[in-house]
Amino acid sequence: MQIVILDGYTLNPGDLCWKPLAAMGELTCFERTAPQDVLARSKDAAVLLTNKTVLDENTLKQLPKLRYVGVLATGTNVVDIKAATALGILVTNVPGYGPDAVAQMVFAHILHATQQVARHSDAVMQGKWSLSEDFCFTLSPLQSLKGKTLGLVGFGDIGQAVAQIALAFGMQVIVNTRNAKLVLPAGCTWVTQDSLFMDSDIVSLHCPLTTATDKLINRSVLKQMKPTAMLINTARGGLVDESALADALAQGQIAFSGVDVLSTEPPQKDNPLLKAPNISISPHNAWATIEARQNLLNIAVNNLSGFLNGDAVNTVN
Repeated sequence: MQIVILDGYTLNPGDLCWKPLAAMGELTCFERTAPQDVLARSKDAAVLLTNKTVLDENTLKQLPKLRYVGVLATGTNVVDIKAATALGILVTNVPGYGPDAVAQMVFAHILHATQQVARHSDAVMQGKWSLSEDFCFTLSPLQSLKGKTLGLVGFGDIGQAVAQIALAFGMQVIVNTRNAKLVLPAGCTWVTQDSLFMDSDIVSLHCPLTTATDKLINRSVLKQMKPTAMLINTARGGLVDESALADALAQGQIAFSGVDVLSTEPPQKDNPLLKAPNISISPHNAWATIEARQNLLNIAVNNLSGFLNGDAVNTVN
């Protein structure tokens, strides 16, 4: 049985081991696959593993040997699920492999703004502390998280992990989800979406990208937020109207934004957030701690093993 990984580099740039997959068949791993190469590389495969390489209906129809597609991520938008189902191809994904990693990045962005470690470290290296008349050198006021209000839009595994960290910092946590009757842990309170945007010192997005949430953060919403507020997005780039956010930062409507995702990745050179003030952008790597990637690989191996043994798990069709 031929197993082909179409784009293995982001999951395993060399610090993980493919041997558990190789033990289940004849394994071929490509670091990346361009659209024009997908068919040639997939034509003899019974099993395809993909992270971001697209498998559309036209492609799937030309792969008669294919019986299984394992998505090396949680989102499955890169695979035409309806076509796969019609063709008898099972599709699995990898849910919940790294909520702690993403939650950690949320607070990396928050602390980047509140503690200004990078800014002060740069100034120290430039000799500015050495020239200070005082033992304590501060470029601008730092902020404590204790007592601040964190608003979470969405409360899945990642949102819950973020809430735990926030509570440990002594923050107030308010939550908006589609289900107002959701049972929340102690210290967390459900509020309406309008209340969340108006009352939060920090808004962090943890909801899926759907037609209802596309550009959820728009000019109207940004005007609702406090001028001292922060917006954190480690979910999906399409949740934010990037032009509106860039303008809000430039005009001081909000104080800061930290994002790990953009609407197009890698970003176009004219993406307005690349020139916006008071923003930190990490390159969609919140998920990518070595521990989270190892967990993702372990789940992917278990998914394929389950399929081969007639006990499929994490199926999406």
